[in-house]
Amino acid sequence: MNLLISKWGNSLAVRIPAEYLRHVGLSEGDQVEASLTVDGGITLRAAKWDRRAFAEEIAHKRDAMPMTEPVIDELRRGAR
Repeated sequence: MNLLISKWGNSLAVRIPAEYLRHVGLSEGDQVEASLTVDGGITLRAAKWDRRAFAEEIAHKRDAMPMTEPVIDELRRGAR
């Protein structure tokens, strides 16, 4: 199926037929992952939220943060 690229605000958009969306189980507001293929194509896939992967990512980022003195302690010292 050929689809038309249209202007949407300052961006460009492609309308996906409702039949396609129903077939893959997507609806308005769902997120998709876009990737480029080696032959110059664009692939869209439903972006499934993985709770475990999200928790691991947050834990990794938290562990990478430097531990410093609590801000409240700095404020208390400055108030004295």
